[in-house]
Amino acid sequence: MTATTDSATSELDDSFHVFDTTLRDGAQREGINLTVADKLAIARHLDEFGVGFIEGGWPGANPRDTEFFARAQQEIDFQHAQLVAFGSTRRAGTTAAEDPQVRALLDSGAPVITLVAKSHDRHVELALRTTLDENLDMVRDTVSYLKEQGRRVFVDCEHFFDGYRANPEYAKSVVRTASEAGADVVVLCDTNGGMLPAQIQAVVSTVLADTGARLGIHAQDDTGCAVANTLAAVDAGATHVQCTANGYGERVGNANLFPVVAALELKYGKKVLPEGRLREMTRISHAIAEVVNLTPSTHQPYVGVSAFAHKAGLHASAIKVDPDLYQHIDPEQVGNTMRMLVSDMAGRASVELKGKELGIDLGGDRELVARVVERVKERELKGYTYEAADASFELLLRTEVQGGRPLRYFEVESWRAIVEDRPDGTHANEATVKLWAKGERLVSTAEGNGPVNALDRALRVALEKIYPQLAKLELVDYKVRILEGVHGTQSTTRVLISTSDGTGEWSTVGVAANVIAASWQALEDAYTYGLLRAGVQPAQ
Repeated sequence: MTATTDSATSELDDSFHVFDTTLRDGAQREGINLTVADKLAIARHLDEFGVGFIEGGWPGANPRDTEFFARAQQEIDFQHAQLVAFGSTRRAGTTAAEDPQVRALLDSGAPVITLVAKSHDRHVELALRTTLDENLDMVRDTVSYLKEQGRRVFVDCEHFFDGYRANPEYAKSVVRTASEAGADVVVLCDTNGGMLPAQIQAVVSTVLADTGARLGIHAQDDTGCAVANTLAAVDAGATHVQCTANGYGERVGNANLFPVVAALELKYGKKVLPEGRLREMTRISHAIAEVVNLTPSTHQPYVGVSAFAHKAGLHASAIKVDPDLYQHIDPEQVGNTMRMLVSDMAGRASVELKGKELGIDLGGDRELVARVVERVKERELKGYTYEAADASFELLLRTEVQGGRPLRYFEVESWRAIVEDRPDGTHANEATVKLWAKGERLVSTAEGNGPVNALDRALRVALEKIYPQLAKLELVDYKVRILEGVHGTQSTTRVLISTSDGTGEWSTVGVAANVIAASWQALEDAYTYGLLRAGVQPAQ
């Protein structure tokens, strides 16, 4: 395949690079094991987001990465990003033209190649087992050879900051050699992740002044400073940032792509994404998390579901006047939303704002709002939590709006769950529910892989006869917590259930001394809310 050096369609110039290495460095995170299909899916998301470069892996190092490059260029019509192949400088004692791994980089067809080069003198002598001068020759020969073949070349100076501390002149000589050989960018790597922002800024400033090279930054997060270190490098003159989606990476991870890009766009005023792409950031972050099969971090800056969530009543009072008083940006700028969390800290403003968020007009009824606040505090004292169960709170709120009459689609006559311990060591779980819906008495029995699953199935079988809309519902998460302050088998139990109808997800809560009874409460709310969401009119 013949590579092209033409830029992908983009509104951005080449003065600043957003370079993503999720598919290579990010894939080194413990618990991530990407298939070729996974890598293709993530590449599509990153291109849609608008990053300039997507590092796809090390072709020739393993069959999966080699296959990815072949398929990506056939199956993905890149609109914004250029595909990057990763490899190393040639081996000592040969030439770049004769090195098989350099040939594999060319055979990948990628228009851009990133070379990792040693810039720490001890690594050259102990890991490469060669001389400092030969290492410079390896950098010079490989960069110039790939440039002659029509490729764009970036050079990652591995362990640069540690190497600079040990031997600053040699570390700078590697940067200078790469730049003079034609490297488009020389990337300073904090490979061990041990640097702090002030150190990064000082070193980058000095290296830029002493070498004149175009510099980039690659920061690991071992001190928790990868994003700050990346921005410090930009402050010092770096014009190329290497990041991973959601901060995935080896050990504790890499600089997180999303807060870096958001800071550059919203705080620095740099145009680093195509128009309108920043608003897709939350969606892209969560989509990539789904592909790698990791739960999105709820407290991730900008894109986490808690990033703009407000709980304290004092905050809510201020936000009611002006949301900017307790938010550093408008969450819509990054595709997120403000959320009001209703808890025992809630005041009138919290409830009014939450009602508005749910589309329920409280009409300035101070007595109603006060009643809801007291109801929430009373129930949270018993162990309920509404900040994590919006659907249960909405049902409570609607009950109070209707003068204490709960939303009813069915009336429960009784339920029971049986766990049978068999002689062969297996268990049988069976549940029976008896209820009334639309004037009809329904009795249903079902088995499950646990008592709660059996209850869920029995309730579904009974209600689907009357409400076929429930066929789409699926229980997607189930959490149990023994509440503090009570011990042993007499403890109070809280259950949180998440349910989906294929287009959205909601959470409900139940609390009881019995885990099955608490689960039943949460199930009742889940099905009631599902019918409300489906637009079904409740019984009068």
